[in-house]
Amino acid sequence: MSFYYVYKKIMTQEYASNFEKFVNIVNRLRRECPWDREQTHKSIRHSLIEETYEVVEAIDDNDNDELKKELGDILLHVVFHASIAEQSNEFTLNDVIDGITEKLIRRHPHVFGEVEVSGSKQVISNWEKIKLTEGRNSLMEGVPKELPALLRAHRLQDKASKVGFDWEKKEQAWKKVDEEMHELHRAIESGKQAEVESEFGDLLFAMVNYSRFINVNPEIALRHTVEKFITRFQYIERKLSDMGKDIHSSSLEEMDKLWEEAKTKS
Repeated sequence: MSFYYVYKKIMTQEYASNFEKFVNIVNRLRRECPWDREQTHKSIRHSLIEETYEVVEAIDDNDNDELKKELGDILLHVVFHASIAEQSNEFTLNDVIDGITEKLIRRHPHVFGEVEVSGSKQVISNWEKIKLTEGRNSLMEGVPKELPALLRAHRLQDKASKVGFDWEKKEQAWKKVDEEMHELHRAIESGKQAEVESEFGDLLFAMVNYSRFINVNPEIALRHTVEKFITRFQYIERKLSDMGKDIHSSSLEEMDKLWEEAKTKS
């Protein structure tokens, strides 16, 4: 018996033991803690979303220690939701694990079957085809409504592009952006607010579509810009405070000058 085999077996048992201990703790909290006992799938759904964004933030910050903690919080939610479901005889944690295991095997026939692929693009194409055999009636299904609108638009457009519903060149996609910009201007001139909102949405959608052609994720790009805005604005606040001035009574000219100064530092 090789050292590697023994090591692997011990580690597998250790992981199983740790996971079983963790599940038992969550189940005990569910039974004995008044707060945990009162929770439902819906009552903690916002926390799951929040924890997911904290994972993303840790990744963006390249903070592995924080990422380790936040992944633990996500794991807690997975097990906690399964515990709630098991008490209600909806499904069990084993059902969750069996389901994802079967799905991974089914959607990777190039790994677990005889299918051959030429690269990652074909893997993605096959993935979408397989999903349609799993009871979905449209490529547009499977993108959660709760996703941020920019990210949802990006995912839906990407799905459509997989079957050829797309511009051939980025210049064509940009022409659509330009077209939507002019339509927005006309809507603004008309004074019809509903039309303005509709055309503004069309412009954003066209910009998201163009982002795919220049390999930019619009959600990530906007998030970075928001953080940049916060950093620069806080620079203005600090500088005004150092000068003994109140930002509420400072002029736009003063703030613009500090803004330009902040831009040179970030």
